[in-house]
Amino acid sequence: MSSKGWEVQFSTIELLVRITLMHYLRPLYPGLLGWALILSTSNFSHLGLVNGMGQLVLFLLVVCLPIWRTGRMSYVDIAWPWGLVLLGIISFFLSEGYWPRSLIVSAIVVLVGLRMGLGALKMWWSGLLKKELPRYQYQRIRWADEGKNNTALALQVDAISQGLANASFLALPVFIIASNSSQQIFLLELLGFVIWILAFAMESAADFQKLRFLQKMRAAGKKRQVCNVGLWKYCRHPNYFAEWMVWNGLLVAAIPSWLSLRGFESDGVWLLLGLGLVFASRAMYVTLVYSTGAVPSEYFSAQKRPDYAGYQQQTNRFFPGPSKPQ
Repeated sequence: MSSKGWEVQFSTIELLVRITLMHYLRPLYPGLLGWALILSTSNFSHLGLVNGMGQLVLFLLVVCLPIWRTGRMSYVDIAWPWGLVLLGIISFFLSEGYWPRSLIVSAIVVLVGLRMGLGALKMWWSGLLKKELPRYQYQRIRWADEGKNNTALALQVDAISQGLANASFLALPVFIIASNSSQQIFLLELLGFVIWILAFAMESAADFQKLRFLQKMRAAGKKRQVCNVGLWKYCRHPNYFAEWMVWNGLLVAAIPSWLSLRGFESDGVWLLLGLGLVFASRAMYVTLVYSTGAVPSEYFSAQKRPDYAGYQQQTNRFFPGPSKPQ
């Protein structure tokens, strides 16, 4: 083969490698763009830099290295909520806004992280994370459908993408609120915080109701039962809906602080920050319904629980509402 032929063949192989890598790395793009947006701001780029570096170190140590050793992705359930705790701490101590506002939003994020993070540590201590959680088992099915055969690479990329979420669109409303130096408290802020309180209470209640239901069924010797009591009568995933509303409450509370940034950021950055808040709500919805939430959960529930198909027909998946007649 001539040298020109070898060059053409090498270029073709190089192109295929690049296309393959782009296919695997695609989940990283939204988080990287969101982080870059935060780093481009004039008011809280320092928060974005410290938080991003902190999330990177946390996920490398708690998720990426254990994944490399065990091939299990469930360690994300430890790093992600504790990453929120880290986000809240950084926001409070390094932000330059009105300190009561900064304290409130930072405490909110810390509480959200602690509620899930302590539960994750309990699961790890009891040995439940020695087996891959169902939602991460489902990821392998999704990757196979997408033609991603390099599971080791897909695991690492997916783990890093969740760390980037803590560095980008989940950090965005927190930094916007914590950097607002105005001492005036706005109505939308109060509304957002009320939404957060109600949603946090709803999520905690839903988790408690399911735990009690499982304990009662276990005591009665009944297996593979469908939890359809309390909030679970009105939608199949009230905990995921409430988690979504927790973040929507923060996004609503961030609107006055975002408006106050007009004139302190360039028009382009200011507009992108507003679009970023909208994207954050959409991203959390997609995550909680399709990525690691409702859809993966129901894939296995439908196989394990004989009555689950009827529950699906009668009860809304995500948004609460009255039961549907059979």
